[in-house]
Amino acid sequence: MADPELERRPEFATATVAYAHDLERLWETSPGIAGWLSTVDHKEIGIRYLVTAFAFLCAGGIEALLMRLQLAGPDRHVLGPHAYDQAFSMHGISMIFLYAFPVLSGFSNYLWPLVLGSRDMAFPRLNALSYWIYVAAGLFMYAGLAIGQAPNDGWYNYVPYANREYNPGMNEDFYSLGMIFLGISTTVGSINFIVTLARTRAPGMSVNRLPILVWGTLTASVANVLAVPSVSLAFFLLWMDRQFGTHFFDVPQGGQPLLWQHLFWMYAHPWVYALVLPAMGIVSDGLPTFCRRPLVGYAPVALATVATMILGFGVWVHHMFATGIPNLALAFFGGASIVIAVPSAVAVFAWTATIWLGRPVITTAFLFFASMIVLFVIGGVSGFMTGSVPVDWQLTETYFVVAHIHYVLIGINVFPVVGGIYYWFPKFTGRMLDEKLGKWNFWTMFIGFNVAFLPMHLTGLWGMPRRIYTYSPDMGWTTLNAITTVGAFIFAIGVAMLLINVVISLRVGRIAGANPWDAPTLEWSVPSPPPPYNFAVIPHVASRHPLWEDRLGESEVTSLVTRGLLLDHGRETIGTSPLDGDPDVILKMPGDSYMPLLLSVGLTMGFVGLLVHLWWLAVAGAAVALIAGVVWLWPRGTLGQRRVRHV
Repeated sequence: MADPELERRPEFATATVAYAHDLERLWETSPGIAGWLSTVDHKEIGIRYLVTAFAFLCAGGIEALLMRLQLAGPDRHVLGPHAYDQAFSMHGISMIFLYAFPVLSGFSNYLWPLVLGSRDMAFPRLNALSYWIYVAAGLFMYAGLAIGQAPNDGWYNYVPYANREYNPGMNEDFYSLGMIFLGISTTVGSINFIVTLARTRAPGMSVNRLPILVWGTLTASVANVLAVPSVSLAFFLLWMDRQFGTHFFDVPQGGQPLLWQHLFWMYAHPWVYALVLPAMGIVSDGLPTFCRRPLVGYAPVALATVATMILGFGVWVHHMFATGIPNLALAFFGGASIVIAVPSAVAVFAWTATIWLGRPVITTAFLFFASMIVLFVIGGVSGFMTGSVPVDWQLTETYFVVAHIHYVLIGINVFPVVGGIYYWFPKFTGRMLDEKLGKWNFWTMFIGFNVAFLPMHLTGLWGMPRRIYTYSPDMGWTTLNAITTVGAFIFAIGVAMLLINVVISLRVGRIAGANPWDAPTLEWSVPSPPPPYNFAVIPHVASRHPLWEDRLGESEVTSLVTRGLLLDHGRETIGTSPLDGDPDVILKMPGDSYMPLLLSVGLTMGFVGLLVHLWWLAVAGAAVALIAGVVWLWPRGTLGQRRVRHV
């Protein structure tokens, strides 16, 4: 039964239809273009992240298909060397920076307040700002492609090739400023996630009751706050070298090209884990629903998630074994690169045991989640191999590494993401995706992916180097490259099938109830799609699986999902203690605002001015951003907090 002391609090009551109507009026976004531009609703922002990230995924996929057509046979001329360099670079930028993490931010933005039992993120307007800056930064970098001046030194952007003397166009200026711009979005979004987890959870949701998705996004967010300054500094120093003749990376003037690699990989390797840990959280939370049992080893998986990211900060030289660094560093970072496989293996064993001990229901989402385990093992083993320094020396510049990174970034990101779309689409839209088309979608993607990237391991072992735009017919790589190209197009057809399924289901998909999967977590306790205020009353959580308590018997007291804190004095949500989830304050939340958009416009003007040396435009952009910030933060007497009243 529920905790009687909790229910005696004067704020506790059962929601009524009239009360829900009042909340709807308080929290709903204004209709039309005005509401679309000013909304701070985390659900709308989450959907925008998902749609925008998939748009960049499709753009990066088209670039990949063009490259595969170029490499399908020897001495082909689909793309010239300069066009190939730009397509190659923009493919990596799109997939790694503009798709892989933002799509996970979309899931987390939409789901975090729902799974945490809150009405919004901790900083709703900061949430909107992170999205607008993300869009602006992505379009900023793609503007270079539109005028034939896209980044052309790979997504890793090594100097001295990126220096002005070797690359005199605007290509690298687009990339340098664009990545600094994007870093602002990543940083403010990550801070928002951290504070949301610390302060806006349902009463009773202690840290040992958090969904694994929350653990994954939290560790990724902490890593971003620590790592993004490194890469922003690297790109700023490069821009200074290119624009003002400084010599940070200029060897004749005492610069250090290796400094670039250190700064870049100190960011980029933790970033890889930021791309996979939230996706692993999607699998850890979604898979048990279809296995009809809780995740095996919740605590080890949560600890392994944190341990993976901690170790991830100690393996960046994994990418630099061939640069001539000292043997002691090789030994240390080689060992760390092998040890990091241990926490990853914990998650693999937990998922496998969950399937083995459960009663799996074979849905499309289950197939995507389960296949990720297979792809994770393949990608993990190939990464484990390159942790050995002598092996890495043989493989580092070959297509073996290309195969590895795609098994990691597609196998451990795209497949869980697509599974997550099939799983949460009913919650997003109130409609079900078509399961028959979904299974065709899965098998097309799974077969196409493995046909495309499994042969790349052999291509690399046969000596094909990375980053070449053509090859001669006597190298022995023609057949394998042709197979890879066929697989890439099959995989693209699978992605197209997903998009077709989404479009059709939005119009004629079967209506979903609040909990069509019989899932255990809080987001499934509200209607599909959720109302603007999420929860009519703030729920109280008594276990890790509040909707499965009757069958699991996890706690002597039961969670309250229809009775709870009545917060109706304007836009309000609950504030709780960081560890135990004890309610201690009622937070007044801000309403919709144009200021995040205006601030993003000002920053965009500033970065465009820096790009084209229109210093007046840069100053004007800074002024617009400053004005927007002042208006945003100007006190109005409507925000703040009030204490929770106790009996």
